[in-house]
Amino acid sequence: MPALQAHVASTSDYIALLKPRVMSLVVFTALVGYVMAPGAGDAVLGFASVLAIAVGAGASGALNMWYDADIDAKMARTMARPIPSGAVAPEEALALGLALSVFAVLTMALAANVLAACLLAFTIFFYAVVYTMWLKRRTPQNIVIGGLAGALPPAIAWAAKMDALALDPLLLVAIIFFWTPPHFWALSLLRADEYKAAGVPMLPVTHGPAETRKQILLYSCILAPLALAPVATGLAGPLYGAIAAAGGAAFLYFAWRVARSDAPKHARALFFFSILYLFTLFAALPAERLIGLIAR
Repeated sequence: MPALQAHVASTSDYIALLKPRVMSLVVFTALVGYVMAPGAGDAVLGFASVLAIAVGAGASGALNMWYDADIDAKMARTMARPIPSGAVAPEEALALGLALSVFAVLTMALAANVLAACLLAFTIFFYAVVYTMWLKRRTPQNIVIGGLAGALPPAIAWAAKMDALALDPLLLVAIIFFWTPPHFWALSLLRADEYKAAGVPMLPVTHGPAETRKQILLYSCILAPLALAPVATGLAGPLYGAIAAAGGAAFLYFAWRVARSDAPKHARALFFFSILYLFTLFAALPAERLIGLIAR
């Protein structure tokens, strides 16, 4: 790791520790989970619950950056992060991550209920310990198993509102879970050399690009029909169904192009489309409720 510079950390440095881009996706899917849970809910409870989930995501990001600072220093994509760049000391990131974790879980317990707080605590632990400290450096299945942490926010928010879980929030979790491997493997195809140099056993490094492209298509074939399941349970209606069908077909097309060709442009196109796909899919759920296509 580069020597730490004499530098007073700025607010933006600490914000960067929280992985704001990842946090934005977490907040969005959590908000959808809260809105789609039955009943009108309470605005204050909803705000406090989503805030706790956002802070928990930020805490996970800080703990991840603390532990992975040595890896981040070796990769062009991450070497400018606060710790390897010398902007923030590792012990500061650790302290921030731990403090925010406690704050997030306690806030959830006090504002919502113990079930939601336990799910949030499990999510932070799973990302920071199971994924970051164990899976990431040991198995090419790191993204597959570790993806559970990023998939849980809709269920946490649902539990915060209902003090219970049901099939519908678990379907939302499953959609994100099966979306995660093709999304990140598309990126890993573009960054395989960096992962190899950093010693991270991503699938393109351990099994090669051809197998990775095959696995991307396989997971996409599971994801596309799975995304239609909320229509069958009544959580979603015709607008969501149309978007899920069209988006799923497009996702399969992009994945098929990746499977057939090693051209980087196809992996890059899938990576960016996958973000649009998930956002559109989840946005359709509250949109249907707003325009009265479904009532729950």
